[in-house]
Formats: sequence, C-alpha cells, structure tokens
Amino acid sequence: MKNHFQQTTKAALRSVALASALLGATWVHAAEPAWNSMGREATPAEVKAWDIDVRPDFKGLPAGSGSVDAGANVWEDKCASCHGVFGESNEVFTPIIGGTTDDDIKTGRVKGLEEGKSIVPQKTTIMKVATVSTLFDYINRAMPWNAPKTLKTDEVYGVLAYLLNLANIVPADYVLSDKNIADVQKRMPNRNGMVFYEPLWKVNGKGDVKNVACMKNCEVDPKVHSFLPDFARDAHGNIAEQNRLFGGVRGADTTVPAPKGPVGTNPPPKAVLAPTSASAGPDVPALLAANACTACHGVKNKIVGPGFNEIAAKYKDKADIQAYLVEKIKVGGSGVWGSTPMPPQAQLKDEDASAIAKWIAAGAQ
Repeated sequence: MKNHFQQTTKAALRSVALASALLGATWVHAAEPAWNSMGREATPAEVKAWDIDVRPDFKGLPAGSGSVDAGANVWEDKCASCHGVFGESNEVFTPIIGGTTDDDIKTGRVKGLEEGKSIVPQKTTIMKVATVSTLFDYINRAMPWNAPKTLKTDEVYGVLAYLLNLANIVPADYVLSDKNIADVQKRMPNRNGMVFYEPLWKVNGKGDVKNVACMKNCEVDPKVHSFLPDFARDAHGNIAEQNRLFGGVRGADTTVPAPKGPVGTNPPPKAVLAPTSASAGPDVPALLAANACTACHGVKNKIVGPGFNEIAAKYKDKADIQAYLVEKIKVGGSGVWGSTPMPPQAQLKDEDASAIAKWIAAGAQ
C-alpha cells in the first residue's frame, strides 16, 4: 500500500511539473513580440542594393563620368518628353532650369529667392537646390519616371552635366565625374541658401531635444506669412480634383470650409481604377499602376493625358484599334491629344501592352 501511494504521488508530481513547464512555455511564447518570428536578417548584397544614396559630402557617389553631349542624347531620348528639351517644361512637371544668373553662381545665393529682392513667377529646381549631390541622387534613384533606376551610372553623370550646362554652371564641353563634382558644387547658384543644422549633417551631432523655443506665456504671436481668404479658396476650382491620384500629397477640398485641425484631415479622392474580372486575363489595373500609367491617365477623367474611357470612345470604330494602341503605348507620340507628349513605354512587355490595349478597346471598364 505504501509503495503504491509513493508511486501515485511521484506520478502526480511529474504531471504537475510537466503542466507547469507547459504553462511556463506558453507564457514565454505569449510574451514574445508578435513580429519575433517574422522575416530574416538582410544579406550584405541586399543591403548594398538599397544603399545607393549620395550625401552632400559625396559619400556614396559611384565612380563614373559623363559629358554634356552624351547627357543631351539621353535627355532627348528619355527625359525631354516630360521636362522639355531645355528643362523648361511645365506641361507635365514644373521647370528644372531658369531663374538663376551669373551673379548667383558667384555669390551662391539666388537673388530671386531673397525676401523683398525680386518677384519670381515660378521657382525652378536649379534655383532652390543647394547641393549638386541632391540632383545626382534623385536622377539616379527615381528617373526616368516610367522606369526608375534603369539609367547607367555614366548616363546619370551625363544627364546631370547637361542640366548643369543649361544653367551655365559648366561649359558645353564639360565631362562631369566623381573626380570633379566637388568643384561643381562650388558653383551651385544656391549653395549658400541652405541653413546649416548640425544634427542633420553630423552623425554624432546633438539633436534639439530641449526645445528652447517659447512654449508658454509667449510675448509675440506667431507670424502668419501666407493666408488664403475663405472667399478665394475655390477661385481655381476644387484643388483635390486637380491632383494626380497617387502619392501621399492631396490638394485641399475647396468645396468645403477650411479644416480647423491639422493639415491633411481632408479625405483623399476616391480611387478611379475598377478591378477587372478574373476571366479578363492579366490584372490590367495592376499593370497600369506598376508602369505609372495612372500618373497621367484616369479611367474616367483626364489628369495629364486623356482618361482611358476617352481614348476608348475616340477609337471605338477604328478597325485596327488594338494594334494601333499597342504601338502608341510602346512608341509614344504627341499632337493627338494636345501638345503634352506621351513618353514611350518601351519597358512594357509586348503581352502586357497588348493586354492594356485590349482593355481600352473593350471600353476601359
């Protein structure tokens, strides 16, 4: 009897110990962050592929070179359709070049930006940018718009050299490279127009964590530099409907009173793309979005170019509409819908271009 009691007691203790261990394991598992077992460490090769930024001190700048002439050829082939031959276009984007003078290059401060000095109807990129590295970095990572990161390093140098020549920063026979780009920085028209804030420039700089600005019982009210009267909010129509339907920035809905809270409380415009049915073949809306088509075309509204439904209506009786549209998509063109050019979408596969053309020909629904 005694042995049986001892065996039973030991078995019970083992069960309690096992239950406690299981409960403990469950508690530890529950305490782990929800993302603890997700993902993996990025490999050095993966990090290197993303680590392409170029800093103002030119750290990260790849070796290479490109002449003004070589850049002009790339520009006319891949850039001019949106930016104009001389970087002056405001059809699709605002001008890149213009508004700077030889005196600005000497002083490093664009006079047209100094308060009270002069009035400039439109501020260009070359007026505002302070560092040439910013231009290289943006062209390298984001251009062309419909095929970013496809330019070779020497092509980026060439395009940048062409723009710098248009702004009279470098001569027409200049060859820009990683070896002389620091010299070009010394001639940037607005190089002295940037406020130096140490924590943003130095890795070990001390950030503004104490905030010495007035926080209570302030003697001077904040000065409002710009104000749009309520009666003028919709002087140019509803701004929300005039913005491209992508990205995080939206125009204000000027059909309603100005928001009292923080900027950005207005809801964004509703998406215009309708999903295609499963039997329709490729996901056309996904193709349109992936190739930046929706940056210029809405389904039922014009943005920069005509709406897809307008294109479908215009060519509905054309016998070879699908083949015609495929060619227009791949080759581009201008003059059919006004002066704004349609850049070529050469990066599209033939089957994808055919799918988009077929969808438009069917009514763009």
